[in-house]
Amino acid sequence: MTSLPSDARPYDRGPGGGRPEDPDTLLDRARRLSAAGGHPAAGRAWERAATALRRAGGAITPGDHADALDATALDCRGRARPAAQTLFSRAAELHERSGQPGKALISRARALATGPEPGATACAGLADLCERAAVLHEAGRATVAQTATVLLLRCRARADLLDTAPDPAAEAAALREDLVRLVAFAAPHRTDPAVLGPLADSRALLGRVTAPDDPAVALTHLRAALADHGASGRPWPPTETQLLLAGVLRATGAHAEAATVLRTAVVSGEETALLRAADRARLRLALARTLDGHDSREGGAEVVSLLTEAVRLSDHSGEDPRLGVLARLRLGSAHAARGRWQEAVTVLEAVLAGPARDGDEAARVRARAWLAFCALRLGDPERAARQYALAAAEARLRADRRHGAALSHRAAHALGTAGAPEKAARAYERAADLWRSVGDHGAAARSLRARARHVRTAWGTARAEVVLEEALREAQRGLPGAPGPAEHDRLRAELVSIREELTDLLDPGADVDSGAGVDSGAGVDTGAGVDAGALDTDDGSGPGPWSPPDPYEASGHYQINVYGDVGGSGPPAAAAPRTRVQGCV
Repeated sequence: MTSLPSDARPYDRGPGGGRPEDPDTLLDRARRLSAAGGHPAAGRAWERAATALRRAGGAITPGDHADALDATALDCRGRARPAAQTLFSRAAELHERSGQPGKALISRARALATGPEPGATACAGLADLCERAAVLHEAGRATVAQTATVLLLRCRARADLLDTAPDPAAEAAALREDLVRLVAFAAPHRTDPAVLGPLADSRALLGRVTAPDDPAVALTHLRAALADHGASGRPWPPTETQLLLAGVLRATGAHAEAATVLRTAVVSGEETALLRAADRARLRLALARTLDGHDSREGGAEVVSLLTEAVRLSDHSGEDPRLGVLARLRLGSAHAARGRWQEAVTVLEAVLAGPARDGDEAARVRARAWLAFCALRLGDPERAARQYALAAAEARLRADRRHGAALSHRAAHALGTAGAPEKAARAYERAADLWRSVGDHGAAARSLRARARHVRTAWGTARAEVVLEEALREAQRGLPGAPGPAEHDRLRAELVSIREELTDLLDPGADVDSGAGVDSGAGVDTGAGVDAGALDTDDGSGPGPWSPPDPYEASGHYQINVYGDVGGSGPPAAAAPRTRVQGCV
């Protein structure tokens, strides 16, 4: 934990610079922004006020100092985030000295929510603070807004832990009940603008927790949250709620409405200086995701434009390099899916050029897979083989070893295309071994069948026959345990193909194409309707449809990703780890 001197005032830059300003005017503005409940400009306002006050020879009061520390802590993101807990804790002490126990409880709750303690420990502390808030409210020493904010902070912490519970569904149901009670507690006081803020955030969190189990009801909660946010007079956009609403709409197939929500958010974000660059980037990433594969005939150029701007904004933000990595991956794959191979290569190489960080493995795997695909299209199969092999080596370290097997199959295909049958045969053997290790006999048989072609070229018919017989046995092993009718049919078709190749192999007059191009192990649908992250080799010779692993993938059924999707269907919010005290997540 980052420790600060007890008298540290990070909002005060010290002497020098700036024109003299009236401290009373600036103090009044800073107080109004803090009273708005997390105004993004409050930290800067307190900084200016404190500087003007110091120059005038004045001293800040403990109550103002506490509000300033709260505002500064809310701005702590990225590398500055560890300082937030210390700032909130110091603010709580000053609020107590100033006779503001309700504000003190909020600061203490925020300190717990941003601290390094395990989630369960923080939740226990937040539960105690909720009880104290209820007592203070009964005694008239904490407002409805203050009490609701403390209760909301605990609910957020619980939402983050849902997927670690012994029974996540039951815990989610209990949390929804508590959120319904929280909304019922706050709603009668909605004429107070201070209450509308936590009310809107409570409805948004209720929508998030409801979305995986009942999307229709979640949409109702999220729309109500947007309405309450608008009624609260908060001048900053409700970005998290907008992303959530669009994500649920996408999940229900309402892509057009989702695009409308996001386009409106993008436009409104451009009209205010209160939306951070990282959130502007996220909105564009989400809109590009919504358009790509749905409105691609007319929206292809728009998708590329959105992703280009997302890259620029994420670089400008500097809050979390992962956001820039994700934007570049999407842009590179969008270029590749539209046949712009060289442009894709330039963007994707930038992903690999950055410093390697923990958690980046999936991003590097995805970048290398697309680079290899582009190299094949540019007529450089040797480079493609190297990139596929490097991607396979990293993917084999992942829990899901199927990624490594699929990439090894593609590396073998690229080697065959490069005219290296011996290397291709050995690479297909590695792929088959990997498929066996994950119990996918059908994919192992397909890799072995592809290996047989290159074995025949390199070492002759007799050895190729041995490999095909091995492939036949592998496919037969998979039939009894086929997971469903589709895979059963695929295995039956594979058996037919293997037997046909054996017949051709043993017939001296058979016209057998032993060229490497028979196995198109790295194909992609380059039509406008593809998801710009999917590599598809479902051509009967490859190991079936496959998509590179999502970078920074969400970890659970109730978690939200960078695009606003709930349910672990992609990367979690890549914008820098936040203080988790603003917004709905």
